[in-house]
Amino acid sequence: MTRPSRPGVHPLPPDTRGIVGPVRLSRTASLNRYPARGELDGLVGQFWAVCWALPDGVEHTQAVLTHPSVNVTVGSAEDDPETIVAGVHGVTRDLSSRVLRRSGWTVGARMAPGGIGAFLAVPAQDVTDRIVGVDALGLDGPDLVGRATSVDDEPRRVEVLAAALTGVLERADPDRVAAARDVTGVARLAETDRGLRRVEQLAEAAGIGVRSLQRLFREHAGVSPTWVLRRYRLLDAAERVRAGETVSWAEVARELGFADQAHLVRDFRSALGETPAAYARARHQEIAEQS
Repeated sequence: MTRPSRPGVHPLPPDTRGIVGPVRLSRTASLNRYPARGELDGLVGQFWAVCWALPDGVEHTQAVLTHPSVNVTVGSAEDDPETIVAGVHGVTRDLSSRVLRRSGWTVGARMAPGGIGAFLAVPAQDVTDRIVGVDALGLDGPDLVGRATSVDDEPRRVEVLAAALTGVLERADPDRVAAARDVTGVARLAETDRGLRRVEQLAEAAGIGVRSLQRLFREHAGVSPTWVLRRYRLLDAAERVRAGETVSWAEVARELGFADQAHLVRDFRSALGETPAAYARARHQEIAEQS
């Protein structure tokens, strides 16, 4: 486990996009990330692990503006951290939150957008905004939990999850795996090319028709390519605010393809539960508390 950089504070990973209030989280829990290797590389974006220990009666509610990714997890149940459960968390289109209490841990595989399609036998949209058992991947939940709890350190738990997913991939339909890899490639374009603002531009860059692209994203990513484009831009904007940068919301609205700033404010409030201005004030206060 990575040691805290100073008493009571755990180091944060370089990329904190989507974590609402990462500085406060660092005072509560450790968050470590591990690369995907072998055949999982490109389909699994990264493995992650969270571990916490809170005094009795103390709780920490952690909000997350999720990436357009499905997560496969093994770890403490929210209502009873001593109970270990495994699940598949579909893309969450609204702000999600998790209450941390007592002592617990969770390890997870955050799929690359579209990567889950290689592991599921059903369309990814079937698990969007849902949590389902790992039997949806052809895994035995109690067996996976048993193997994860048989080891007592974080890296080995990640290895257990990686081995389970590798086994699923080895049994998967090669054509479905190839299609999922194609979708992850297009999703990377959506994330990295700031000039892509509309689905038509993304489809042209990918060399595929708009309708075909929309169908592939529903099947393998669980959300539309338009939603993926907007979510990445919203993640970027929120992170710039969190880092203390001055953001022109009118310009962000144009980048996101909104008709005007008012539409962006409405969607921002829907996604994060507060207006951009209120979000900026809260993050600036967090930065002040850190210094």
